[in-house]
Amino acid sequence: MTAPAAERLETSLESMVVRTLGGSAVRDLAGLVPELVRDLEAVDWRLHEVLGSSFAQLTEAARYACSTGGKRVRPLLMAAAGRALGAESTGPIVSLAAAFQLIHTATLVHDDVIDRADTRRGQPSMPRAFGVPLAIVSGDYLFVRAFELAAEYPKSIVLRCGESCADLVEGEVLQESSRFDLSGGRDHYFRVVERKTAAIIAAALASVAEIYEAPAPRIDALLAYGHRLGIAFQIRDDLLDVVGDPDLLGKPLFGDYREGNPTLVSIETYHRLDARRQGEFERLFQLRRKRTKHLLRLRELTEEVGAAEATAREATAWAEKAVEALEPLPTGPYRHLLERLARGAAERTS
Repeated sequence: MTAPAAERLETSLESMVVRTLGGSAVRDLAGLVPELVRDLEAVDWRLHEVLGSSFAQLTEAARYACSTGGKRVRPLLMAAAGRALGAESTGPIVSLAAAFQLIHTATLVHDDVIDRADTRRGQPSMPRAFGVPLAIVSGDYLFVRAFELAAEYPKSIVLRCGESCADLVEGEVLQESSRFDLSGGRDHYFRVVERKTAAIIAAALASVAEIYEAPAPRIDALLAYGHRLGIAFQIRDDLLDVVGDPDLLGKPLFGDYREGNPTLVSIETYHRLDARRQGEFERLFQLRRKRTKHLLRLRELTEEVGAAEATAREATAWAEKAVEALEPLPTGPYRHLLERLARGAAERTS
């Protein structure tokens, strides 16, 4: 069974899984796809059940947010982690996977409000489709429903979920504190990424291991894997904002340049430039209102010093660290899938 097609904008879950895994991984792991699709169908149904409100407009907005909220990477990782630990069913983690998906979606909704984004995955963003007030309230509603789902689990899981959300908020505050300022450098960037992206993935996967009563070394392994994969994912995401294909991304390029968010690629560019061009880069980066020529010049300077290539190598290095963290897990197709997902996070184009 699948959720009603009229209430989802995205392609089929099978297409989503195939696109997320990538062509070569699908060829190697084709036998896992039907099982993964069933796992995600269960999560989608749980989302469909929990998002209903007595106010039709809020229900519509919440379901719209979930339909444009990404590729279900977190539930996919959680299902793969459970099965890599030897679980025959992902039933015990369905509600938690739905909770983490809702938390992720809520942050995207609020990000689009903060960034004044017009599109999300090629569709009108929540603020554009429903207006800013309803977008903010819908994001809040998704957080509330997420913790309603998390409440089905032991206190330790709920606390880990809450702590990761606190980390996420701290990451947003740290990022906001450094807008238009490149002086924080790499250390500040990684403090932001560890809280804003990595913490919640790590918490989700460690929670899966706890639910399946895995021994401590395997809980720690999935915690480290999620942390490192999250960093690789965010580095690649920030890089694609500069050198990606807007049609594949479903949104315009240069969002971080426009908003003055220092990312690894901009920091790497800044430190590789000579004094004259460094001054130019900093001046353009600090402009509150950038024109197209300013954005293109920032990318041109990035290309001149090979910063994009260096940033891509760093994403790959973090992905390999994530793969290394999986050593305590049993060998098998689902551990191999987690390895492929980590490497895919550092190589993706959308």
